[in-house]
Amino acid sequence: MDINLSGKRAFVCGSTQGIGKAAAIELANLGASIVLVARNEEALKQVKAELSQSENQTHDYLIADFSQPDELREKVGEYLSKNAAPVHILVNNTGGPASGKAIDAKIEEFISAFSAHLICNQILVQALVSGMKTEKYGRIINVISTSVKQPIPNLGVSNTIRGAVASWSKTWAGELGEFGITVNNVLPGSTETARIEAIIQNKAKATGANPADVRRQMEAEIPARRFAEASETANAIAFLASPAAAYINGVNLPVDGGRTACL
Repeated sequence: MDINLSGKRAFVCGSTQGIGKAAAIELANLGASIVLVARNEEALKQVKAELSQSENQTHDYLIADFSQPDELREKVGEYLSKNAAPVHILVNNTGGPASGKAIDAKIEEFISAFSAHLICNQILVQALVSGMKTEKYGRIINVISTSVKQPIPNLGVSNTIRGAVASWSKTWAGELGEFGITVNNVLPGSTETARIEAIIQNKAKATGANPADVRRQMEAEIPARRFAEASETANAIAFLASPAAAYINGVNLPVDGGRTACL
């Protein structure tokens, strides 16, 4: 099975922590050159220093804030104008919206989340897809949520926006398949990240429960009886980015230990 990514270049968003960082590390381990994308330059430098590197790899980073789509477009355009090497892999990964019921959400919360997720994804794909077409190799992987299959209580804005991204992704998959470009979604379940800790704390605060009890209850709902490690989700991302996944296109791949109760 060919999962070698030597000679490939990957844009990895949200890559200074959690699943994004784990994905960048795994793609680099498979031979890809990585362009890290996030807001914090010091954190970007630190992750860049952690990436494995051979003589054929050149890692870089791009400082961008996904709450500012116009700024993202400008910075990506500037980067591409200075770097002729094509990008073969795009990992769209952005921190999820705050928890809360849909009925309590402000209109601005929906607009902000739509902009940071779907609009920024659109900007990146439009910027990078011509190089993928030229190379006849492209892998666009969107890290979203199992909520696209089964909405998660108290994540009203997130459920809504993740569903929009999933449909957007399926549309792009149909448009790009003939060019050797695949577009797929990875759906993480509960994963050991700062995001899950925030969800646990919010649940504990809302119910008056002990955070440790909330964690145990959440783990008990998962057939695997534990949360995922970020590296386990990164493994799924890396496979979809590889030559071995050339005929997998337009799918939602849950990485959730079996928790999602539908196919």
